[in-house]
Amino acid sequence: MKLISRFNAVSYSETELRGHLRQAFNALATAPRGSATHRSALLSLQAIEVEIASRPPSR
Repeated sequence: MKLISRFNAVSYSETELRGHLRQAFNALATAPRGSATHRSALLSLQAIEVEIASRPPSR
């Protein structure tokens, strides 16, 4: 899984972020614990969740 940093996350729309969130969740669930993929997925999840939470609610 390619790491999505907070810097990258700000450039995505909310729809794109939610798609990346799903991909990161799936990668985290299937990657061996402690692997590079597992770490990237976990860090990506955190960055995406922080970015989504920082945006005003959509109507």
